[in-house]
Amino acid sequence: MVLFNTADRTQRVSFETAVFQGLADKSGLFMPTIFPILPKSFFEEISEMSFPEMASQVCLALLAEEIGEKAIRQICGEAFDFEVPLVELGSDSYLLELFHGPSLAFKDFGARFMARVMAHFNRYDNKPLHILVATSGDTGGAVAMGFYNVPGIQVTILFPKNRVSKYQEVQLTTLGGNIRAIEVDGSFDDCQAMVKQAFQDTELSQKLGLTSANSINIARLIPQSLYYFWAWGQLRTDESPVFSVPSGNFGNICAGAFAKKMGLPIDRLIASVNANRVFTDYLENGEFTPKPSISTLSNAMDVGNPSNFVRIEALLEDVNGVRDWFSSYSFTDEETQQAMLDLWNKYRYVSEPHAAVGYLGLEKFRKETSSKKPGIILGTAHPAKFLPVLPQVIQKQVEIPNSLQILMDRKSEKQEISTDYQQLKTLLLRTD
Repeated sequence: MVLFNTADRTQRVSFETAVFQGLADKSGLFMPTIFPILPKSFFEEISEMSFPEMASQVCLALLAEEIGEKAIRQICGEAFDFEVPLVELGSDSYLLELFHGPSLAFKDFGARFMARVMAHFNRYDNKPLHILVATSGDTGGAVAMGFYNVPGIQVTILFPKNRVSKYQEVQLTTLGGNIRAIEVDGSFDDCQAMVKQAFQDTELSQKLGLTSANSINIARLIPQSLYYFWAWGQLRTDESPVFSVPSGNFGNICAGAFAKKMGLPIDRLIASVNANRVFTDYLENGEFTPKPSISTLSNAMDVGNPSNFVRIEALLEDVNGVRDWFSSYSFTDEETQQAMLDLWNKYRYVSEPHAAVGYLGLEKFRKETSSKKPGIILGTAHPAKFLPVLPQVIQKQVEIPNSLQILMDRKSEKQEISTDYQQLKTLLLRTD
């Protein structure tokens, strides 16, 4: 796979280089130059495949030359060893539960795949690596668990103070070992800006061997495209479904665009967002204008400057191209609360805020377009991770997974800094 830099299209790199560099030069992101179209036979047989088998076929089309078939099958078998159920809600609506991995969030797909890919590439060189990542909630837990005790890899996770849930925080701060959590007195956008600055800091990047595990890293997006194929295969239909995706940093929905580019029949990608409506405004007026993030119930989507927008723009060229593939709707916390109640009252489905926003997006799209296409909502996190913000009637239905209960009993360790980049740099250099 050859990738280009969105900020300098003359720059071309291999997949291995893109994985370890993370952020491209000039703060660009890496994008595949070509997306292979999967053969008709793949789509005819997908319904009979297991998730690892299906994932291996897609990854072979992309990465066979760089990783090889045996390694790809092993990576997919180890990374995706949990269930991915497609739950029927009714009225041709479905919810794809992506939270049955170890961190109880969809980001397990990307983090576990990426950890194994890095280990594969690093198996002979054994060069020191330092994962530096910002999280608005779920990325941190997935990265922490995906890279926990991986030899030769140090992980530092930045998260915004008072903007992640209690359960999200314990997943970041209780593992110890090679995992370090830093609480930033600011927003997710502040955390993300500091991470990007660190990657552009030659002294720091070279000394520590910095790389990223955010969705700015292409190794995160490729595995996230896989469950779009899986969902379509589970429908057992030739129809092109609509996907409603709770969206924050836009890695998840960008991965859906990757799948569509590879031949998956997707009718529409709906970016369902909370009060952070930069992308919604972009589709309406054609101007992408980043704004300070707003704190909401669906905190993992509290992003005012989504990094992966540049990938979507690079893929589809301009706002008209983006409009051809995407719709976007913004919802308030009050609407989100009501949606969680509606999902319970109508379907007896226990939802958390992010999936509820996805449900709202699908409903609004259908109302506006009269679409009769099957609709698939991406369920991105387990409801237990957001227990305090769930309506009381739903809280009573939630059983706390044992994996979370265990972490709640552990000692939490974190370091605190302001949004001053020099504080982060000093801390990293002093402790490594």
